[in-house]
Amino acid sequence: MGELKFFLGLQIKHGKDKIHIHQTKYIKDMLKKYNMHKSNEMSTLMYPNTVLDKNDESSPIDPTSYKGMIGSHLYLTSSRPDIMYSVCLCARFQVNPQQSHFSAVKRIFRYLIGNGNLGLLYEKGSDCRLKGFCDTDYAGDRVERKSTSGGCHFLGNCLVSWTSKRQSTISLSTTEAEYVAASSCCTQDKAST
Repeated sequence: MGELKFFLGLQIKHGKDKIHIHQTKYIKDMLKKYNMHKSNEMSTLMYPNTVLDKNDESSPIDPTSYKGMIGSHLYLTSSRPDIMYSVCLCARFQVNPQQSHFSAVKRIFRYLIGNGNLGLLYEKGSDCRLKGFCDTDYAGDRVERKSTSGGCHFLGNCLVSWTSKRQSTISLSTTEAEYVAASSCCTQDKAST
């Protein structure tokens, strides 16, 4: 059968001492499906001061197409940790999406136009130490006042897991929010070893 080159939308490119996993074909197909392939590319996923709110004043849009776009993006996060936070933020508004939420999703599409070939790189190496990194915002969710935690874990120099998740509790301080994020990161470290 030979080397694995394509599996469930993941493209696998084998090198001498490395493997590159990406979803370039999936991204091109997704852009065509949602008629975004001729749009201008963007260099960032979101504006730095972007705030998405449930009680937005903009006009409502069709939730069916919005959910389809979010689902396509969520599948893409299996090889693209760079879009995880933005996609998960937009996914919170699937029940009643507004025009501002749709604009944020379209911006993710436009980011992918110029960055479609990014993916995961796994290089051969002797370092097998597990390292975890995490961070959080404080009360970044304007609706429920919950913080969002993000984290990633490396085995040597290879990224093996990543997450972006709204915390289940409401933190009363930045210290508490950071503690919850660090606790979650350490739990992942223990589960991975």
